[in-house]
Amino acid sequence: MTKTATLVPRHAGTAGPLTSLAGLLCEWLPRQRWFAGKDRPLTELNLLSMTELFPGCLHVLVEAGDCYQLLLGTRERPVPHLAHALIGRAQQGPLAGLTIYDALHDPRSARFLLERLRHPGTAGPLRFEADPAVRVPSGLAPRLLETEQSNSSLVYGDAFILKVFRRVQPGVNPDLEVPGALAAQGCGRVPAPVAWFRTAYPMGATLGVLQPYLPNARDGWALALRALAAGDDFTAASHELGEAMAEVHLALASAFPRGRHDDGARTAAAMAERLTAAARAVPALRPHVPGLRSAFDALGTCDPGPAAQRVHGDLHLGQVLRTGGEWFVTDFEGEPSRPLAERRAPRSPVRDIAGMLRSFDYAARQRRPWSPKWAHRCREAFCAGYAGRAGWDPRAEPALLRAHETDRAVYEVLYEARHRPDWLPVPMAAIERLAVRGG
Repeated sequence: MTKTATLVPRHAGTAGPLTSLAGLLCEWLPRQRWFAGKDRPLTELNLLSMTELFPGCLHVLVEAGDCYQLLLGTRERPVPHLAHALIGRAQQGPLAGLTIYDALHDPRSARFLLERLRHPGTAGPLRFEADPAVRVPSGLAPRLLETEQSNSSLVYGDAFILKVFRRVQPGVNPDLEVPGALAAQGCGRVPAPVAWFRTAYPMGATLGVLQPYLPNARDGWALALRALAAGDDFTAASHELGEAMAEVHLALASAFPRGRHDDGARTAAAMAERLTAAARAVPALRPHVPGLRSAFDALGTCDPGPAAQRVHGDLHLGQVLRTGGEWFVTDFEGEPSRPLAERRAPRSPVRDIAGMLRSFDYAARQRRPWSPKWAHRCREAFCAGYAGRAGWDPRAEPALLRAHETDRAVYEVLYEARHRPDWLPVPMAAIERLAVRGG
């Protein structure tokens, strides 16, 4: 691979900075939750760009199978309070002798990053932009959230949250595009972008988005588990969540061009292809393949439902927040491993509904002995709430819903087998149900 750098740090001279970083990053990257290449050894990196954002903080884009965004702090000597963020000490090259950190863990770097967003402008290939109608105060204390899997988020003063995309693809990220479009539609269910930054080289890509933070909000997953543990009913909240999701879908249909109704045969073929690939990787899936294929085959004869439109793409209880008695929808990025064009393409809204129905099942199975009635009541309440606002009932065509729920369960089986084998029985239980016609 060719090793290039668009900008070299002032203290680095003109030598290739990758000589300082390659060994450290090849060890550090595979240990990060957001790194996708854990199943293969990392032996080579391609440095796409390096920009000094401010003294002691480098913005880096590296190619390691995918393109990843890094913010690296440099210090003359180790700093005890950043020991958990240590990447290593550079032994050679222009950064030799400097200690390298993940700068998002450093409050000093996090504050400087917010200042760049507060004052739109450029830094090498980077472009910082903002909504001029929104004032972001200075001096907000930063803290890094530790719960995310595929990205990193900084909360500033419990007023704003900055999502930094770790895996970067060319184009506008849906987590900037969709909330901005929904805000223009007057949809209050999604926090609107306040500021963002992107790169113009080596590709035009969104790097991060700043949005209002909902400080007292709890995500739907935590609320569902709390209700289960307390033996409380969750149907009223599920009904309201269905109403909220219908409002978001209606706003998405107005904000973006709609597609045609799904071609049942084509959609079924794509689902069957994903099933075949998953069954090759997960032997436990193989006995159920014929029954699962029957769910997809039914798409050729059932009502296709509403026309394709922009959707959330990865909807589940962890992607919704509740505060002040209202539901909000977040994280429109979709599945980061999928191509950006695919994530932005119009899809059947039943895809999102199926994702949420599967999430109720996941939540219910965290409680033992598990109560299928709890999941069933939540699923019914969600669909009823959705139908009341959307004007169509996702339960009206069971074959359509079964196919999309089956496709989601197949994805879950593959995900759990790769990342959380102890969770594999949860989607496998759904597979056994869905493989039976009418399940």
